[in-house]
Amino acid sequence: MTGTWTWSAARAGVRRAASARDLPLLAATVLAVAALAEVTGQGHGPEPELPGLLALALGATVPLAFVRSQLLLTATALTVAALLAPLTYGQTLYAGLPALAAALYLVGRRGPGRTAVLFAVPFTAYALTDDSGPYGVVLLAGAAAALTAGGARRAQAEAARRSAADWAYADTALAHAALGERARIARELHDIVAHHISTISVQAETARYTTPGLPPEGAERFLAIGDTARLALTEMRRLLGVLREDAPAEPAAAAPRSPQPGLDQLVTLVDEARAATGTAVRLIVRGHVTALDPGLELTAYRIVQEALTNARRHAPGVAVDVELHYRESQLAIRVRDCGPGTGPGEPGHGLLGMRERTAMAGGTLRAGPAPAGGFLVEASLPVKGPAV
Repeated sequence: MTGTWTWSAARAGVRRAASARDLPLLAATVLAVAALAEVTGQGHGPEPELPGLLALALGATVPLAFVRSQLLLTATALTVAALLAPLTYGQTLYAGLPALAAALYLVGRRGPGRTAVLFAVPFTAYALTDDSGPYGVVLLAGAAAALTAGGARRAQAEAARRSAADWAYADTALAHAALGERARIARELHDIVAHHISTISVQAETARYTTPGLPPEGAERFLAIGDTARLALTEMRRLLGVLREDAPAEPAAAAPRSPQPGLDQLVTLVDEARAATGTAVRLIVRGHVTALDPGLELTAYRIVQEALTNARRHAPGVAVDVELHYRESQLAIRVRDCGPGTGPGEPGHGLLGMRERTAMAGGTLRAGPAPAGGFLVEASLPVKGPAV
C-alpha cells in the first residue's frame, strides 16, 4: 500500500511540475547527459555502472521539469551547478551541460536580449580564469551557442508576428478604402440617377394635367408612374445612407456637390495634367464619338483621372498617352506612360477604385507593365446604347 501510494504521489508531482511540452525536452536531455557521462567516464578509473549514470542524468535534468514555470530560476541553478562542477564532478563534469544548454536556449528564446547577455557574463568570466582549462572553453562556447540560437528563434518569431500584423493592417486599410470608394461611387451615381428619376416623376405628374382628353385610367397610370418614381428615389437614398454608415468618415470637402464629369470634360482633364507636370500628355480619340450613359461616362472619366494620377505619382516627368476608342458595343480606354513600367508596388487605393468602378459597369480592367515599356491601364466598358 505504501509503495503504491508513493508511486502515485510521485507521478502526480511530475505531472504538476512538467507540462506535456516539457517531457520531450526532459527525455532528450536525459539521453544526452547519459551519453556524455558515458564518454567522459571512459579511461579514468572503473567504468561507471548504468544505474549510476542514470542517477547522474536524472539529477542533472530534474531542474528542467520546472523550466517553463520558473525559467530564470532553473537557468540560474544550472549555471551555478556548471560553474561549480570542476570542484565536485571530476571526469563527469560535462554531464550537466545538455540540461544547461536547453535552459539557456529557452532564456534566449523567451527572454529579452539583456537577460541573455547577463547569463553570458559568468561563463565569459570563468573562461578567462587560469584554472578553467578546456572545460571553460566548452562551457562558454555551449552557452553562447544556446543563447544565440534562442535569440535567433525569438527574432524570427517576432518578425513573423510583425509581418502578420502588417498584413492585417494592410487588409483593414484596403477594406476601408473599398467601402469608401463604393460610397463615393454610390454618391456619384445617385446624382445621375436621381436626376432621371425626378424627371420621370415630374413628367408623369405634368402629363395628368397637360394631356388633352386623358381618360381616368390614363391619369391613374401616370399617377402610379409618379408614385413609383418617388418610391424608387426614396429607396435609393436609403441605400446610399447605408453605404455612408459603413464607409469611413470623410471631410466635407471630400464630397463636392458639383455636377458629375463626363467624357466631354476629358480635354480639360488632360490639359490640367499637362500643366501640372509640364510633360506631354496626349488625348487620342478613335471611332465615332457619341453620347453615352452618364454613369458609364463618369466611370470612364474616373478611370482616366486615376490613371493620370498614378502616372504622375510613380513615373513623374514622363509622357502619357490617353486613348479612347468608341466601338459599337464597347468603349476601350488605354492610358500608357513611358516610365520604367513598375507601377505601384502593391495594389493601392487608386487601382482598387478603378477595379470597383469597372466591375460595377460590367467591364474589365488590366493594369501592369506594357509590352513595349512603361505602365499600361486598359479598360473595356460595355456600351448599352446612347443616352436618351
